[in-house]
Amino acid sequence: MSISKTLHFSVSDDVNIAASSYGYEQNPVVIMLHGAGQTRHSWHRSAQSIAADGFYVLTLDTRGHGESDWCAARDYAIDTLIADLLGIVSQLDCQPAVVGASLGGITALLAQGERTDQLFSQLVLVDITPSIDMQGVARILDFMSRFNGGFGTLEEAAEAIAQFKNRPAGKNRQGLSKNLRLGVDGRYYWHWDPALLDHVRHFGAELMERQRAAAKKLSLPVLLVHGKMSEIVSDEDAGEFLHLVPHARYVDVAQADHMVATDSNDAFTDAVSAFLNNR
Repeated sequence: MSISKTLHFSVSDDVNIAASSYGYEQNPVVIMLHGAGQTRHSWHRSAQSIAADGFYVLTLDTRGHGESDWCAARDYAIDTLIADLLGIVSQLDCQPAVVGASLGGITALLAQGERTDQLFSQLVLVDITPSIDMQGVARILDFMSRFNGGFGTLEEAAEAIAQFKNRPAGKNRQGLSKNLRLGVDGRYYWHWDPALLDHVRHFGAELMERQRAAAKKLSLPVLLVHGKMSEIVSDEDAGEFLHLVPHARYVDVAQADHMVATDSNDAFTDAVSAFLNNR
């Protein structure tokens, strides 16, 4: 089992990005970018397995999330997130593979697709395509903003998540605690800056067109991992992406919604490892 180590990267406007590393530095590098409202710890199990498969894995907390700095200027615009990723890659002496879920996937897609040179060795997009269901997005954003007053206990938070996902609450509170921070008032709050939502709410048609243009320019190996029960990406959305990127590989994870790595971690990790190893 790979033991994680904590690292920090300094990026634009003096924001420090927290990261966990898994595996040996001499191995091929894989960067993993989580979705909005998550932290780097959502990748923990997958990162361990991928590192054991011969990679050096860096999982990042996006600015305003987890242990990374909150931006004093409340700047969480997509171009700023792209600049953060480019700044981190510039500090590596290699061409990393990048795995991006949701917001992390948008960031990675634009970072690579809007360049003329090949920045990454491989790209994995996890349940994100240029076209998405905005009603599904609105439902998720409503849930994210509904509990600004925090939770009295971890069990209360777990029950809220279970009701949102319409399934029984999980028993493992250790993973959940990584996505919450304990306030001085003894209540648990989401481990991200609420100002993030001001930017995500304004994602729309212009950003989708920008992603389509970026997708058409992709020439590196690409994998799209789709949650079959996703409330964000439909089969039609996935089909459109595969038309834009005809050389892309595609995996449909049957028992997963938008949170693919959480819902079906083994199937997700197996698909990503096979792709990274060109199997």
